[in-house]
Amino acid sequence: MAHSALNGKPGFATSWSVGCARMAWFESLNLGPTARQTMTLSISTQPTVYHLVPPETRVERNGAGPAYELGALAGKPVMIVLRITEIIEQESLHLSIWGSPDGKDWGKQALFWYPEKFYQGVAPAALDLRQLPGLKFLRANWEVNRWGRGDPRPLFMFGVEIQELATEPGAASG
Repeated sequence: MAHSALNGKPGFATSWSVGCARMAWFESLNLGPTARQTMTLSISTQPTVYHLVPPETRVERNGAGPAYELGALAGKPVMIVLRITEIIEQESLHLSIWGSPDGKDWGKQALFWYPEKFYQGVAPAALDLRQLPGLKFLRANWEVNRWGRGDPRPLFMFGVEIQELATEPGAASG
């Protein structure tokens, strides 16, 4: 039965204790400094997160974020994440993502709409920009609505993130 070096309970080995056990095993091989220098760990890195709408943006009326220049993300699959951190009862947020080749002409149709949101939470969506090779800019637009009693002004705090979406190795690109 496996015991953790930290808590002594069966079956509760932590990643730290497992890592230490692996390092001790590696050290016991006595391979010398050359082997230690050439051996690397495979570490998965998280993609960089950018923002179409900064986190905790306070919104009380319909509007749009600034034009976001895609740069290295142009022509790649991306994940767009809507994070609603504050909302009051009896209101809704409807967010759309628009594209432009020049940051000025946004066309007549959004690239996609999130379903209307009534609660706090996180909503990811994938957008394959490989299908839109001339697209160089994105922008988030929002529509807010409030009904019922109380203050008629809606109030939301949210942000919209964008990051490269990892694709499977060997997948066709561009």
